Amino acid sequence: MSVRPATDADLDAVAAIYAHEVRTGYATFDTEPPPRSVWERKLASTHPGDHFLVAEVAGAVVGFAYSGPFRDRGAYDRTREVTVYVDHAATGRGLGRLLYDDLLARMQASGVRTALACIALPNDASEGLHRACGFERQGVLREVGRKFDRWIDVVWWQRMLGE
Repeated sequence: MSVRPATDADLDAVAAIYAHEVRTGYATFDTEPPPRSVWERKLASTHPGDHFLVAEVAGAVVGFAYSGPFRDRGAYDRTREVTVYVDHAATGRGLGRLLYDDLLARMQASGVRTALACIALPNDASEGLHRACGFERQGVLREVGRKFDRWIDVVWWQRMLGE
């Protein structure tokens, strides 16, 4: 297993991992897989706090993580929202932790103060991952998303990174 910065050649694998979650799960509130251009924009970001990483096993992309804007207002510039996805066939191998450890270190080195993560509930595995990575649970927003004919709560997690 290894983690490295994503490249354009990785975007189809990233899109496939994400599309599976769009179609089958609650981890994203997207209801249609986004076009490739969404991934291209994330990859092209020049903000020093934005990082896009992939995890590989035997040369195949099996997970990804990225940081991006929390809000598009200047005062939030050093606060980034983070996310991690692992291919459904590769869960339980520590890839989420590997990706987050690398991502958070890069964010801290680039001057990010706060990392935020939003998790759809229930998701014990994701909450456990965030807890293990040093995030603290901040609060639940009730029934803010609707997917697969049910209302879904979300919980915000926060990790302080720098000065």
